[in-house]
Order: sequence, then structure tokens, then C-alpha cells
Amino acid sequence: MPEIIFNGPAGRLEGRYQPGKTDTAPVALILHPHPQYGGTMDNKVTYYLFHAFAMRGFATLRINFRGVGRSQGEFDNGIGELSDAASALDWLQSMNPNSTGSWVAGFSFGAWIGMQLLMRRPEIKGFISVAPPANLYDFSFLAPCPSSGIIIQANNDDLVTPIAVQKLVEKLKTQKAITIHHDIIKGANHFFETELEALMASVNGYLNMRLSGDK
Repeated sequence: MPEIIFNGPAGRLEGRYQPGKTDTAPVALILHPHPQYGGTMDNKVTYYLFHAFAMRGFATLRINFRGVGRSQGEFDNGIGELSDAASALDWLQSMNPNSTGSWVAGFSFGAWIGMQLLMRRPEIKGFISVAPPANLYDFSFLAPCPSSGIIIQANNDDLVTPIAVQKLVEKLKTQKAITIHHDIIKGANHFFETELEALMASVNGYLNMRLSGDK
């Protein structure tokens, strides 16, 4: 997959891009975990999410947030990173003007950024949120959540408490006009180190269902 560099709000942003299989292919943006704790676009969960979309023909982009890898700038506590994600989606859409829809997927900190992006970009019609840090960050901005999606949680997560994620899911499920799915991966820790296969079975099952026309 080609390495790409494009202009972001704090300088250049580095990414990996897989073009779509057709001119009208949907686009997907994949966001990595916390930059200050080793998160990069080459994180295994981020990489696997990227390939789940790319293998389905999406025009798929994963990026390094500002200050990570060859991306310029410095960590900005989520504010700048949200701007990075918005710029990345702009770039992705500019490369695919005939796209039939946009998706966002993120892991941990990236899930928090991705769900904020949902609120700003009504064209995003689906999301995958892996281990959203509901006990560490405020998710009250999801009022209401504008798109259907899936939230996936590890039951042995020592960073993101399952009960906080459960409360987030219950809140979102009360909203009308969207459907929130929730999967718990048994035996998995925060990084799904021994349960990547089970995580991706959940992701792939959800994508297969959504892309077949179901919610």
C-alpha cells in the first residue's frame, strides 16, 4: 500500500493508503491509539482494521497523528488530533469524489477521536469503535449519536473498564434511528494480544452484515 504525505493543520501528515476497487467505492479512515503511549498507525489492531476495509474494496486510509512517525506537530490532547482526522477525511474524500459513503474506525484513543469526528461529519454512515476509553474521556458529545456502528470491548481490559463502556452502549442504544451493536471479546486484554482473531471475527461479521444492506 502506498505511503502518502498530505498537508494537515499542523504540517504534513503521514499515512498509508489503499485505493478503492471501484470509482464509487466507499471510504474508510482508521485511527490509532494514544500517541504518548506508543500508539501509531502500525499498531496491530489499527493495521488489522485497515485491512478489513481494504479487502472489501474500500478506499482506506490510516494516518499517524501529529508528532508520530513522519507526521509533523506535537501531541495536542485530542483537540489537534481531531483536526488531523478531519483533514485526513478531507484528503480521502478529495481522492474519491464519487464515493458512496464514509466510515471511521478507531482503537482506544483513536476510537474517541473517531466518534467525535462522527458528530462533525454527517456523511459518515458507519463506525467501528474498539475499546473506546469511556472511563478516561468524556463521551457526552454523542448527543445524539448520528450513525449506526459497533462498539467492541475486551472483558479483561485493565485500561478501559468494561462497565464504563457498557454504560456508554446503553446510553446510545436508547436513541432512535440508529442501531448500536456491542461485542465483548472474552479473554482479551486492552491490546487484544492473544485475541486478535476473535476481535477481527467480530469486525468482519459486523461489516458483512452492514454491507449486505442490513443494519
